[in-house]
Amino acid sequence: MGLRTKIVVLAVAPLIVALALVAMAVHHQQRDLAAREREVVERNMLAQRRAELRSYVDLAASTVRSLHDADTAGSNVASRDEALRRLAALDYGSDGYFFVYDMQGRVLMHSRQPELVGRNLWDLRDSQGRPTIQELIEQARRGGGFVEYEWRKPSSTELAPKLGYVTTLPRWNWMMGTGIYLDDVETTMQAVQKQVSDNVGTTMLWIAAIAAIGLGTVSAAGVLLNLSEHKVAEARLRVLTRQVVRSQEDERGHLSRELHDGVSQTLVSAKLLIESAVDTLERAAQVVPATLLKAQQRLNESLAEVRGISHRLRPALLDTLGLPAALEHLGAEFGEEGTVRAEVRIEGAPFDLPQEVNTAFFRVAQEALTNVRKHAHARQVGVVLAFRRDGVQLEIGDDGCGFDPEALRLDPNRGIGLRNMRERLDAIGGRLDVRADGQGTRIVASAPVAGWTAA
Repeated sequence: MGLRTKIVVLAVAPLIVALALVAMAVHHQQRDLAAREREVVERNMLAQRRAELRSYVDLAASTVRSLHDADTAGSNVASRDEALRRLAALDYGSDGYFFVYDMQGRVLMHSRQPELVGRNLWDLRDSQGRPTIQELIEQARRGGGFVEYEWRKPSSTELAPKLGYVTTLPRWNWMMGTGIYLDDVETTMQAVQKQVSDNVGTTMLWIAAIAAIGLGTVSAAGVLLNLSEHKVAEARLRVLTRQVVRSQEDERGHLSRELHDGVSQTLVSAKLLIESAVDTLERAAQVVPATLLKAQQRLNESLAEVRGISHRLRPALLDTLGLPAALEHLGAEFGEEGTVRAEVRIEGAPFDLPQEVNTAFFRVAQEALTNVRKHAHARQVGVVLAFRRDGVQLEIGDDGCGFDPEALRLDPNRGIGLRNMRERLDAIGGRLDVRADGQGTRIVASAPVAGWTAA
């Protein structure tokens, strides 16, 4: 793992941990807050419902109070019937009604379930086994109060939890009461809990969005830093490569001059001395020793080889007459050393090129023609140097057997020449394109000279 990657990880990891802890804390607070809010809302709703029930019962009692108080003996049937009629006429909401039982559990009035009137429900029990009517009557005997039980809801005919409030009419020995169903409270509680969950979900989404923005910012900063440093490093590497190539070419030029001006001149002097000795012997009609003639031949070969090495190290034409002349001379040498001649063509109006561009293009052509001689088995070779408004392009093509560029690129032991070409062109901001198949090879080197010079 690189240093920049470690820095990004060290920046991102605490952020992720902090946001995870915040999310856990928010989730925990959500559960606690939801429980507290449910408890508070439920308590307030039940308190409100209890107050409503007490008010309803007080109102119902006030409608029959005069009849009840006037029947001092508690035996006036007409007063009782009128009281039951008045209570039956009272209701509120879709499921709000009053009921009247005697103290033995017999139904005297039930406005929503008249089929129960006259039945004795003393032994009625709910789904949990609790004696519903007995608990209501017992609460009424204690002076009235609230009782929770189950009863069938008139609007849906299904059992539902209910909160009732009962009181007594003692002269008639009656229990009177009413109640509200609690499933509405549960529905309200579920709505409150859903709202709390939605709010917390929105908060979690905000946290996730903040986390994504933070991670994106850190990652973008890391990428920008990486790109910036990469560009700086690439620029420095390019400058260093230019310096290395320039040093290599300077050293080659120095060796070329040393060979030409030193070794070559010494060999020429030795050659002249041997030729003079041979000429003297021939004039004196003496036999020239075979070893002396062989020495003269070897000396001529050495002199030619030294001159060839000197030229290959740094051709003088490249520095004096420029790239076109150097390429034409290179093509002529290619034809002299082999059976195939390289046709060199110049397109466009030549202009002065920087020394690095001249050197890079000449070395690319030199390497390409060497590869053609060694591997291509070509019958035709063409070299085209084109001067254009936006730069210069060199194309070397042949009709040989070609090769597989991709396989060559993946093999570390082959393709050194192509890699050298690319590195030279990269150093001057150029580009190398290689196209090869069974019908030949085409190598195109190009460089935006104006842009490179400006850089």
